[in-house]
Amino acid sequence: MKATWILGDGKTITADVREGQNLMEAAVANNVPRVIGECGGSLSCATCHVYVAPDWAAKTGIAGEFEDAMLDVAEAERQGTSRLSCQIVMSADLDGITLIVPQ
Repeated sequence: MKATWILGDGKTITADVREGQNLMEAAVANNVPRVIGECGGSLSCATCHVYVAPDWAAKTGIAGEFEDAMLDVAEAERQGTSRLSCQIVMSADLDGITLIVPQ
């Protein structure tokens, strides 16, 4: 399965992501700039904030209560498709997903 991150300069990084892996872990493993994951995916830092491409937003679902609160304190401006990538778990339904890395 594949995921693509679009960077602020327009460059893209596409990587293989195994089923069950969260997209923060995949981004860190593939050296995606500005996706840090300082807390290791424990919903306490918001350093894995991404914007889900609009055509993928419905498939990733909505942020839970704790994720929603963390998005309010993310460094980059929150948008309608903002998510913490540690909370998006790769599945066959998300194969080909596109995420935009905030600048």
